Amino acid sequence: MQTTRQQKIERLIQKDLSDIFLHYARSLYSQFHGILISVSEVRVSPDLAIAHVYLSIYPQKDAQAVMEQIEADTHRLRGELGNLERHQLRIIPELHFHLDPTIDRLEHIDQLLHEQ
Repeated sequence: MQTTRQQKIERLIQKDLSDIFLHYARSLYSQFHGILISVSEVRVSPDLAIAHVYLSIYPQKDAQAVMEQIEADTHRLRGELGNLERHQLRIIPELHFHLDPTIDRLEHIDQLLHEQ
């Protein structure tokens, strides 16, 4: 069961990371043309030290390469998050990025429905 504090921090991190990834995707434009990165969900641990961030990346063909680039830039992204939230959070959580499997599930369900 999540506390109200956890939920507020999750929403705050999701909003701020969305803004960060808006600018981050522009910097990746030279490598990946037309890439779209959205933060679909954030889950924060009960001690508020770890944030699991679920990302949707479009187009899917570049998703793995973009995730590798994001993993390499995790320290910089956490620093930018810290600059935005320094007055609201005492400790900036460690970020763990995951690829959101929702799009894959939707495509699989759609494929199954078209087979019927």
